Amino acid sequence: MDVGIVAQKGNARAAYLADDLRDRLHEAGVDVAVDGATADALDVPGTPVAEMDRTDLVVSIGGDGTFLFAARGAGGVPVLGVNLGEVGFLNAVSPSEAVDAVLAAVDAYRGEGMRVREAPRLAAECGGWTSEPAANEVVVQGARRGRGGGVGYEVRVDGSLYSSGHADGVLVATPTGSTAYNLSEGGPLVHPHIDGLVVNEMCADGGMPPLVVAPDAEVTVTLTDADEAIVITDGRGQRTIDVPTEVAVTTTEPPMRVAGPSADFFEALGKLS
Repeated sequence: MDVGIVAQKGNARAAYLADDLRDRLHEAGVDVAVDGATADALDVPGTPVAEMDRTDLVVSIGGDGTFLFAARGAGGVPVLGVNLGEVGFLNAVSPSEAVDAVLAAVDAYRGEGMRVREAPRLAAECGGWTSEPAANEVVVQGARRGRGGGVGYEVRVDGSLYSSGHADGVLVATPTGSTAYNLSEGGPLVHPHIDGLVVNEMCADGGMPPLVVAPDAEVTVTLTDADEAIVITDGRGQRTIDVPTEVAVTTTEPPMRVAGPSADFFEALGKLS
């Protein structure tokens, strides 16, 4: 079995735990790959995060941001999150439980198989270009936000017009992403057991309330009245597009696969306040 470890960059506590896990996994006869930044901290050979999809399990050590970074490289490989952050919607394992939880996942893999839960990812398509998969959200917005910025738009769900007007942009979020950027833009919280996508207009002049649609819906954002716009996935991947144009957002494969125990959604919500 191969296990990848991705620790929060610049976090000495995360690097220390990664080193301990690496030793314990080697003792259990497991091959271990460590991401480049952590490898530099530990002075051991490293593996690019983009190659973590060659492993059987990826362990993320840090906050939800580190988990999403690890999951992006993991592709369809299960990710187990160790929580060093403040909230931890995706990271359910405490540092004190990390070794036992990872070794339990290894034993399960060698036995009847790891139990994992799946969370959807989104992708945007525009003019033959397809974005990186997003676990949280896809944002389609004007080249700049605020006064004098934004973009004219029409939002359609499976071809039917839902809303139109002028806004900073339009955000489409997964249930996982409902607690992130979507929440800061006034969108609803969505329990992770609910299948659906959130369509949220950002600082719209009028517009409609945020909408939850079916998980297999196609959300189409037609952009007008601007020279250019930007498509952003999970706050990282960014592409500038010419306007007028049409951007289609749908779920994509593979889903994000989460290993280990589930976080208590309501306990994590309490940490947001």
